[in-house]
Amino acid sequence: MSLRINDTIPDLTVETDQGSFGLHEWIGDSWAILFSHPKDFTPVCTTEFGAVAQLSDEWAKRGTKVIGVSVDNVEEHKKWKGDIESSSGAKAGFPIIADSGLEVSKAFDMLPAEAYMPDGRTPNDSATVRAVFIIGPDKKLKLSMTYPMTVGRNFAEVVRALDALQTSTGHGVATPANWNVGDDVIIPTSVSNEDAKAKFGDFETVLPYLRKAPLPK
Repeated sequence: MSLRINDTIPDLTVETDQGSFGLHEWIGDSWAILFSHPKDFTPVCTTEFGAVAQLSDEWAKRGTKVIGVSVDNVEEHKKWKGDIESSSGAKAGFPIIADSGLEVSKAFDMLPAEAYMPDGRTPNDSATVRAVFIIGPDKKLKLSMTYPMTVGRNFAEVVRALDALQTSTGHGVATPANWNVGDDVIIPTSVSNEDAKAKFGDFETVLPYLRKAPLPK
């Protein structure tokens, strides 16, 4: 069964290029992003992991840890990081899970449909799709994105989604389409006009159920 929003992620013990640990222990009190890739030493994956490495300061600003996963082994991960770093110009300081037994891939439902057929896994089915999971400090899944193997992810959107999640959960608001930090937020319909005035000051009523305001300082 796939994980759903607000499910607690499984506390699996994983083997990585930085040692073995439990996922819950590794997350600790931080936000976390777990992202899968089909295979080491492949072109699209190398550009993606390079993008993640280049964003290391942005993850740190947001109190967020990142971890990769694929079915390749630890030694392959260590060798591949050399290519990631040379092509991106950034240190890949995050761990990569060696999921050769597909435990993580299946627990997070990262495999293509064919891998779950009664006849079982074939070599072509062992490559994970490109999935992103944003996990809160409470160890619950907050957001997931899934891409096919041929389409590289936009990590600027991952950062934007992380900002929106941290803003909405931290301030009790919602965010509109295409929201970025500094834009107006949406006041929940459960908040009365009187309470909205007290919390946000002046706000814009676009529709009776759509009210916008700057985020309080």
